Amino acid sequence: MKISPILHSKRRWLAILFGLIAAISISACSPVRSTNLANRLVVPTPSGPATFNYPLNQSAYSVFGYMYEGLLNENGVTSKLEPGLAESWEVSKDGKKIVFTLREGLKWSDGEPMTTDDIIFTYEKIYFNEKIPSGLKDTLRVGTSRQLPKLKKIDSRRIEFSVPEPFAPFIRFAGAIPILPAHILQEVATQTEADGKPKFLSAWGTDTDPKKIVGNGQYRMLSYTPNQRVVLERNPYFWRKDPAGNSQPYIQQIVWQIIENTDTQLLNFRSGDLDTLDVQPEVFPLLKREEKRGKYTVFNGGPDTGSVFMCFNLNKGRNAQNQPFVDPIKSRWFTTKEFRQAIAYGINRSAMTNNIYRGLGAPLHSPIPAQSPFYLSPEQGLKTYSYDPQKSKELLLSAGFKYNSNGELLDGEGNKVRFTLLMAAGKKVREQMGTQIKQDLGKLGMEIDTQFLSFNTYVEKLRLTKNWDTYLGAFTGGTEPHSGYNIWSVNGTLHSFNQGPQPGEPPFKGREVYDWEQKIDDFYVKASQELDEAKRKELYGETQRIISEQVPFIYMVNPLNFEAVRDRLSGIRYSAIGGAFWNLYELKITE
Repeated sequence: MKISPILHSKRRWLAILFGLIAAISISACSPVRSTNLANRLVVPTPSGPATFNYPLNQSAYSVFGYMYEGLLNENGVTSKLEPGLAESWEVSKDGKKIVFTLREGLKWSDGEPMTTDDIIFTYEKIYFNEKIPSGLKDTLRVGTSRQLPKLKKIDSRRIEFSVPEPFAPFIRFAGAIPILPAHILQEVATQTEADGKPKFLSAWGTDTDPKKIVGNGQYRMLSYTPNQRVVLERNPYFWRKDPAGNSQPYIQQIVWQIIENTDTQLLNFRSGDLDTLDVQPEVFPLLKREEKRGKYTVFNGGPDTGSVFMCFNLNKGRNAQNQPFVDPIKSRWFTTKEFRQAIAYGINRSAMTNNIYRGLGAPLHSPIPAQSPFYLSPEQGLKTYSYDPQKSKELLLSAGFKYNSNGELLDGEGNKVRFTLLMAAGKKVREQMGTQIKQDLGKLGMEIDTQFLSFNTYVEKLRLTKNWDTYLGAFTGGTEPHSGYNIWSVNGTLHSFNQGPQPGEPPFKGREVYDWEQKIDDFYVKASQELDEAKRKELYGETQRIISEQVPFIYMVNPLNFEAVRDRLSGIRYSAIGGAFWNLYELKITE
């Protein structure tokens, strides 16, 4: 997935937010057959775009990866940095300065020139703007001072980034973030509405003419039919050419087909309507057997680098009407460590792996993937929660809970333990996980209500209303832990278990930041400042110890990634890191 920061959302940290499946009306979704246009790639997505405005996007599903290019790209096979919009870069000896040199003659998708002025504008007017909510600020703040990088224009092609102190992931972050067109967005970024909010917050919604959305990537939008599809066409101004001087990418159109349900995606793929499919574990044996007849290849990407989890709402805050986000009775349960640990012991993740994932994975223990050099293994001291319902009951009893004559769990005041598990609808595996969690916790005397919402409604409830008990979700991941800092920063945009007010939101009363929560944040900051890999590993090891002890998230299963791709696509260099389409620019369709 390394074509741009956010093309293959499962493998990039910039794919900001939960990798869950959205619910869109299937009846409106009539697929475009891939044979209607020979040089067209049809890709399924479970949710339509939430916005055309990249910095405001909170969904894991977006077209921005096709439309924007980073200053640098990451090779999908080697993970090494390669030139993107920048033809070269130079890092100072102390690691505090980077000078990027843009390629000559870069243009936006509307034909206007792209210069370092666009980079200055993007960072200073958009990403660093406190009135514009964006998770990028969380990851770009440096050290204990939390200062943001400084930018200095050298000339129209050269720009200097500088930080006040060492920042280990500096080069990858600065090189990956999309640049926005100043000539289009300057006015809305600097002007405000009557309520004082930037006009930028209402710019480039999904009601905007897609042809007016300007990018610098391989493709530009041609059309958008809500709940059906987005069609993108090759950007004629994209910089890349092959050795023979031919413009890249070669594929003329991308059809981003919106199909909510994974069963429906499977039917469309098997009938030839789709060119690729994320293979769910329950259908892997079927699709593997049909490879030759179906003229496709199922690739094994190895263990996923993301995380699937159950999260507790530990927020004690109150809304503008002075009503608590969480019922105070439930809040007392959720903020009790022994209660969270009891639930962790009470969920049979080995059975989940074998029954739901067909054995194609393993129980997950940490937010940092095992592929990362910063992963703390159980053998190195990471606390794990193997299925042990007796241990669960002992923890509950020690925390003052009790059982009535019907085997129902009550708290110390006699309240029956019942709460809601929120999920996004549409993905069978997640629905099955929710069913098992409900059954497993039922054996502990708890009553769990499952609630399914469309993806965008689900995100709004989690992020904006903060009025929820627990949720089943996922985060995309990577081997660089700091890419997840906006999850662990106490003020981070993805700090969902105890979400603070975000830019543009009014402050609210009652929120408490727990000592262990602040320690995780502090360790992440220290690790980002440390250039010695061994010392960074120690610091991230401490974060994993705290997380596994406090369990704000209960991690579920680390599945294997499988992807099916039509054999008519040539040039694929599949890898566990980059997936099938990290080198989209050099792929060809052959019939």
